[in-house]
Amino acid sequence: MEPSDSALSEKLDDDHYPAYTMGQATEMLGVTAAFLRGLGAANLIEPLRSTGGHRRYSRHQLRLAARARRLVDQGTPMEAACRIITLEDQLDEALRLNAEFRRRAESSRETPTS
Repeated sequence: MEPSDSALSEKLDDDHYPAYTMGQATEMLGVTAAFLRGLGAANLIEPLRSTGGHRRYSRHQLRLAARARRLVDQGTPMEAACRIITLEDQLDEALRLNAEFRRRAESSRETPTS
């Protein structure tokens, strides 16, 4: 059964859709399969598996892998690079939530009460 155009479009637009094989990922990133497996072992990315058991990566995961590669290329050990990326992302999310809470608090103070 063929997917509808809208279903296909949703998959193509989904940053977390596992569209890339390991071969495609290694070629795009200029890394080895062992490097990608290492990122999985360090719990930075967890590729989904196809029905045949092959690893599939999303664009989001490829961006994380590219960040890790830059750090490793600068001499950071892989485990440390993965931890740095995880902590950076957690900090970004905390800052985003903090800003959202502040906006809500300011908005509620500005709203006149009846």
